[in-house]
Amino acid sequence: MKNCIVVRGAGDLATAVIHKLHNSGFKVVALEIEEPLAIRRQISFCEAVYEKKVTVEGVECIFCNTEKEIEEVLSQHKVALIIDPKGEKLSKLNPIVLVDGILAKKNLGTTKDMAPLTIALGPGFCAGEDVDVVIETMRGHNLGRIITNGRAEKNTGVPGAIKGFSKERVMHSQYDGIMENVCKIGDIVEKGDLLCYINNYEKKHEVRATISGVLRGLLKDGAKVNKNLKILDIDPRKEEVKNAFTISDKARCIAGGVLEAILNNGIYPQN
Repeated sequence: MKNCIVVRGAGDLATAVIHKLHNSGFKVVALEIEEPLAIRRQISFCEAVYEKKVTVEGVECIFCNTEKEIEEVLSQHKVALIIDPKGEKLSKLNPIVLVDGILAKKNLGTTKDMAPLTIALGPGFCAGEDVDVVIETMRGHNLGRIITNGRAEKNTGVPGAIKGFSKERVMHSQYDGIMENVCKIGDIVEKGDLLCYINNYEKKHEVRATISGVLRGLLKDGAKVNKNLKILDIDPRKEEVKNAFTISDKARCIAGGVLEAILNNGIYPQN
């Protein structure tokens, strides 16, 4: 494989990076786990694991099983996605850049020797040691900043505020179990509305909206969840239904930081 960029992870923030790099002329291959748990599924390329192909803002991502399939997809100017949680296929992909977009808040095995240029999103990495570059993911003045020495801001565990709501707009499962969705992404919901159930085989536990707004993110129906796992996200701006189906301002800013870091290192798209 020649001159491709590999992105570990394909959730909503990683998808924004993939989308930006693809539209800038780079060939991009995404690596995912066997059962991704994206909240913002409408704008996450990881859904290709289940759907085999997905389109986000005009860019198509195709699920692949073999190196030959990856080459075919890239030749069609599309994004390729494979299941490879540990990066075992990197030696065959031979990327010019590797981006860790897993957003696990810790390093799950990314090292500087994986590519000539390595970039990581958010906390859990030290630029200059674990990877070459870290991109700040915390909302605020430094969002999208390129860090070449040191770390991103620590994870606070508190979501960024939107229209005065922070913790209230993100909900976590109170039980282990299976998701049974009542609503769908893009629905306008009112505080107290039933959104889904968590079926833990003994009882179906109701999950009701903590605030009113647009259901921006929701785990896939039938997904296996553990207690305390984030399962949904409500945007309090009811007039912004389209936000559930488009890449966010935060994600675009982070993606811009990644692209700038790549270009700053003298790496440009090649046919």
